Amino acid sequence: EMINPGVSEDQLVLLNGVSGAFRPGVLTALMGVSGAGKTTLLDVLAGRKTSGYITGNIAISGYPKKQETFTCISGYCEQNDIHSPNVTVYESLLYSAWLRLPPEVDSQTRKMFIEEVMELVELNTLRKALVGLPGLNGLSTEKRKRLTIAVELVANPSIIFMDEPTSGLDARAAAIFMRTVRNTVDTGRTVLFLLKRGGQEIYVGPLGEHSSHLIKYFEGIPGVSTIKDGYNPATWMLEITTPSQETSLGIDFAGIYKSSELYRRNKELIKDLSKPAHGSKDLHFATQYAQSFFTQCMVCLWKQHWSYWRNPSYNAVRFLFTTVIALAFGTMFWDIGTKITKKQDLFNAMGSMYVAVLFLGVKNASSVQPVVSVERTVFYRERAAGLYSAFPYAFAQVLIEIPYIFVQAVTYGVLVYAMIGFEWTATKFFWYLFFVFFTLLYFTFYGMMAVAMTPNYHISAIIVSSFNGLWNVFSGYIIPKTRIPIWWRWYYWACPISWTLYGLVASQFGDKQDRLESGETVEQFLSSYFGFRHDFLGVVAAVVGALPVLFALIFAVGIKAKLLIGILGNHPSVALLHIKVPKKMQIKY
Repeated sequence: EMINPGVSEDQLVLLNGVSGAFRPGVLTALMGVSGAGKTTLLDVLAGRKTSGYITGNIAISGYPKKQETFTCISGYCEQNDIHSPNVTVYESLLYSAWLRLPPEVDSQTRKMFIEEVMELVELNTLRKALVGLPGLNGLSTEKRKRLTIAVELVANPSIIFMDEPTSGLDARAAAIFMRTVRNTVDTGRTVLFLLKRGGQEIYVGPLGEHSSHLIKYFEGIPGVSTIKDGYNPATWMLEITTPSQETSLGIDFAGIYKSSELYRRNKELIKDLSKPAHGSKDLHFATQYAQSFFTQCMVCLWKQHWSYWRNPSYNAVRFLFTTVIALAFGTMFWDIGTKITKKQDLFNAMGSMYVAVLFLGVKNASSVQPVVSVERTVFYRERAAGLYSAFPYAFAQVLIEIPYIFVQAVTYGVLVYAMIGFEWTATKFFWYLFFVFFTLLYFTFYGMMAVAMTPNYHISAIIVSSFNGLWNVFSGYIIPKTRIPIWWRWYYWACPISWTLYGLVASQFGDKQDRLESGETVEQFLSSYFGFRHDFLGVVAAVVGALPVLFALIFAVGIKAKLLIGILGNHPSVALLHIKVPKKMQIKY
């Protein structure tokens, strides 16, 4: 849209006067050339269009569509087949059913229903197979598409939308997939695929055996060439209805359809279905989500547990990297913390703390980003499907990192503390582990936060690396706090690494009374040169402990905010559409 001074308002119409009815047990296909508006219509019907102007109305069994209710009775199979890569096929289905079936469906019944769905879409032999990433590992394209259908079917929907489900499949794979779709339709559900062109209807009606009705309709239009023997009717229809064909023949397919008897019959059908059946009631659900907030959190955490446990390229590698770094820095700074008699000894000890923790922290912040980026893409699909709200996902993504980072911190802390030779007292060792753990934690959450607030992890990686350099300068090690110009000192207190360095140094050396070559005690030198005081350790610990919480909250808010932007940009309703909803498929006990 263009709205500028001196420029009249202009809108590009994608869908124009589209109307239709979809009934249970009937497979409806939307066909058209690229750019015809098929996906746009599908997104609008499903309530997933988040931009543009949408007018008209949609009725469900004669009642106005409510998106919150509609999400509970519908499923949407996206073209990209987005799933968490490190869970099995069965776990993917269990996860979807757990969050989308009502609480009164017990665990045993839920699992029985999943088995029925797996048999329906022919996934029994793949129950223990990892989903994997498209084009890299795991399931093939055709198997992923069947999984996509199954993930929606276990929610027991009445209506299923499929966006170009056979895209990228060869003839054999497409035949297998369409057999699955046919099985789905036979259960009494309304299934809508992606006959329209240029946003206008040119034919809405049954295909007939071997597409006989479709062929008879278009061959009855003067000037249209007849179909060749053995030619694909869908391809023929798309070829004869192109804009160039319309121009050369001097006809308007949309106008011909709207003046046909078929169009009048369809309008009568829509009119009848627009009225609620006698004695029927509008659909209503007590809550927006099938499960409680607590259950959403626990189920999301369950899935993240398996996702992380089966991700050695992330977790095993970071543990190996941590061990190697600990041994490298431990041997490099061997026993330098045993005796501090010179200022240079103190600088060396501080450097051993600063460099190693900073190195691991930066590594954590960068390595977590691609993991969170993949899961965020899955989150947007699951959130749109009504599995959970934003915060349970954020809760699980944050909480699952804690035990792994704790093991990482203990591994690094024990090795380095012993090899460098810091003072072996319970208090000092606790403080060392405390600051290492929370530093690794806030660096990890900082990387997650950057992903949540940017379009993709490539941009977030640039942002994280930029701030890492800035934090390095203002950490208080390269330039001590007392030497930083007064107009920049505020950023020293805003720099997370400065608090880590303060805590590590003050906890290990802030109370030492050993004298240096200058005559000052270690405690006095740290106070005068760096501004580090041992009695300020409690405040430092509180700040370092609060930083992971702050970054985790911003991560959650960032995820939520991006959803709100999409929701606020959405407009209810679309061109006149009426959908008849069948009774829910009964779950066998």
